Amino acid sequence: MRGPSVIVHRDADELAAAVAARLITRLVDIQAGGSPASLVLTGGGIAGKTYSAVAASPARGAVDWRHLDVWWGDERFLPTGDPERNETQAREALLNAVPLDDSRVHPMPPSDGPDGNDPEAAAERYAEELARAARPQDHGSTPAFDVCLLGIGPDGHIASLFPGKPAVTDPRPVVAVRGAPKPPPVRITMTIPTIQKSREVWVIAAGEDKAKAVNMALSGAGPQQVPAAAAVGAQRTLWLLDRGAASALPASLGRLASP
Repeated sequence: MRGPSVIVHRDADELAAAVAARLITRLVDIQAGGSPASLVLTGGGIAGKTYSAVAASPARGAVDWRHLDVWWGDERFLPTGDPERNETQAREALLNAVPLDDSRVHPMPPSDGPDGNDPEAAAERYAEELARAARPQDHGSTPAFDVCLLGIGPDGHIASLFPGKPAVTDPRPVVAVRGAPKPPPVRITMTIPTIQKSREVWVIAAGEDKAKAVNMALSGAGPQQVPAAAAVGAQRTLWLLDRGAASALPASLGRLASP
């Protein structure tokens, strides 16, 4: 497996547009091989910009949306439709605008779902859903997703895997997180083994407040200190950054995509 590729864009708007174009192209390429594509979504500001850019792209019609499996890497354990849920953000920015097959859209359970206010049961339910979707060629109890999108926090967290928390080393596919250091405190998240099953992992980051965490993740830090260091795809890892997020990196590490 190759090391991560780091691509730097001028600013957050250009980054979002570039990631959107890259994502459309990748999904089309996968589907051209005759297979459905699978995508893991994330949350956050740059993710929202990216989803909106996909929705606005004239090329979005090239994707066969009915043969796209949509998953989430983590979720805030809040009621259905809560504006802080990653699902709500993704639906408003993109998913409501494209012709998806609802049976292929797999949101993480909300706090008003079948498990009620029990995040551990909800995490187990999502793990069971992943297991049902896994194919023999996936070699395990979770799918090998085609693309897994991740953000990174200033503290180096990815999904809802925060530095020093038990979820970082949990071997289960999906776990509940209580006492998250940023609100809301209760969440559900895929774990590192599930993320690393993805064929491609794309970490998307914008802003100087992410620069220190990006540099640490790409400079040999351990995942307990910087969980983003474990954002590694089975076949390919991309770090897609704007200049602010890349500002602490050595010049030799990133490839400037925008003059």
